[in-house]
Amino acid sequence: MRTFSISFLLLLITCISFNVLAQDDAAQKTNDGSRKLVYKLDIKTDIDPRSNRTTEVALAEAEEINADYVVIEMDTYGGALNDAEDIRTRILNFEKPVYVFINKDAASAGALISIACDSIYMASGASIGAATVVTAEGDAAPDKYQSYMRSIMRSTAEASGRDPRIAEAMVDENIEIEGISQEGKVITFSTSEAIEHGFCEAQVSSIDELLARSGVTDYEMVTYETAVSEQIINFFLNPFVSGILVLVIMGGIYFELQTPGVGFPLLAAIIAIICYLTPYYMNGLAENWEIAVFFAGLVLLAVEVFVIPGFGVAGILGLILSIGSLVLIMLNNVYFDFSFVKMDDALIATAAATAGFMGSMVIFIAGSSRIANSKAFQRISLTDTMDKDAGYTANVRKESMMGKKGTAYTILRPSGKVLIGEEIHDAYTRGNYIEQGTPVEVISEEGTSLKVRQVIEETPQDAGEEA
Repeated sequence: MRTFSISFLLLLITCISFNVLAQDDAAQKTNDGSRKLVYKLDIKTDIDPRSNRTTEVALAEAEEINADYVVIEMDTYGGALNDAEDIRTRILNFEKPVYVFINKDAASAGALISIACDSIYMASGASIGAATVVTAEGDAAPDKYQSYMRSIMRSTAEASGRDPRIAEAMVDENIEIEGISQEGKVITFSTSEAIEHGFCEAQVSSIDELLARSGVTDYEMVTYETAVSEQIINFFLNPFVSGILVLVIMGGIYFELQTPGVGFPLLAAIIAIICYLTPYYMNGLAENWEIAVFFAGLVLLAVEVFVIPGFGVAGILGLILSIGSLVLIMLNNVYFDFSFVKMDDALIATAAATAGFMGSMVIFIAGSSRIANSKAFQRISLTDTMDKDAGYTANVRKESMMGKKGTAYTILRPSGKVLIGEEIHDAYTRGNYIEQGTPVEVISEEGTSLKVRQVIEETPQDAGEEA
C-alpha cells in the first residue's frame, strides 16, 4: 500500500509539473491587446498521432493567449485518416479565423485539413488534392475507407463554402466533373487551378504576404514551440527508451516476486509503467483496451506465481498478453487493423519490446546472484540465517519436555497431538502408529513438535514372573 501511495504521489507531481510548465510557457505569450496576435503552426510531417496531439496543444494555446488569427504552414503528403479527421474537426470548431499556407504539398489528409480552414493560400508550384485513402503499402484501401473519406471531404467543403463535388472527386477516381476532372483520375489542383475553382484565395510567397492580402497589417506573430512537457513526452516515445522501460517493468516485477516485501523493485516497475503508458496514451496510441490487456497479463503472471506455482498456461498467456500489449500500444492500429501501420514501425515496436524483455531475462540469469549478494541489496533485505549450530531454536516452551509422559490426544500416524498435563502439543513418532489414549513419553524436542514413543505399562503378572 505504501509503495502504491508513493507511486501515485510521483505521478500526481509529474502531471502537475507538466501542467505548470505548459501554463507558464503560454502565459509568456499572452496578447497585451495593442496589436493583432497571429499564432503560427507548422504541419510539415506525416499526419499521425504526434501531429494530431501537436495540433491539439497548439490550438488550445492559441485560444488561451487569445490569438486573433491562426496560420498553418503546410507541407505534407498525408497520413492517418483518423488523426486527420480529429485535426479538421478542431479547425472547424475553432472560433477565430484559421488560414493555411500550402508551401508545397497538401495531399490526401493534408488536403482534408486545408479544406477545413477558412482561407487557403498556396505558393507557386504547390498542389492540393489526391485524397484517395491508401494502405501502408501504398495500395488503395478498401471501399469502406474510401466511402468515409468521400463523406468527410464533402461535408468539410460544404462547411467551409467550397464545392463539395470537387472535394469528393479528390478521393474518388470514378467521379467525372466536366472541364475539371477525367474519369479514372482523382483531382489534384496546382496553385492556379485551385484559385480558378475556389480552393485557393491567392498565390503568395510568404505568410507576411498572406496576412497582408487578408487585411492584417499591424500584428505580432507567435510561433508554436514544443513545450518542456511535450519534449519529455516525446523523449519517452523514442523506441529505444520504450525498450529500456520494458526492461525495467519486467525486471522490477520479477525481483519483487522473488523478494516480496522489499518494495523498491515494484516501485521501479510502477514508475516505468507510468512513464511508458502516459506518453502513448496522451498521443492517442495507447487505447483503453490495450492497457486493460497489459494489466490482464500481469494478473495472469501473479496467478501463476502465487496461486498455481510452476510455469504453465497462465504464465505463458500472461507473458504473451503483457509483451503483446506493449507492442500494440506503440502502433497506431485500430482493434488489430494494421492496414495503415507501416512495416518499419511494426518491426521497430516489436524489436523494442522484445529487446527489453530479453534484456530483463539476461539480467535475471546473470545478475540474480550478484544482486542478492551485493551490499546495497543486503541493506534492504533480510539475508541472515539463524542456524541451530549457532544456538537458535524455534522452541517457545519455557521448560524442557524431555522424559515427560502423557497420552495420545489424537491418533498418531505418525504425527498428531498429545496431552501432557493440561496442555496439548504437536507430536510425532518414529514412524509407529499409536492409538488415541495410549500412554506416551517425550524422547526428543524438535522445533515446535515433540518426538514421542509409546509407553508399555507393566502388569502384576509380568512383575511376578520377573521376581
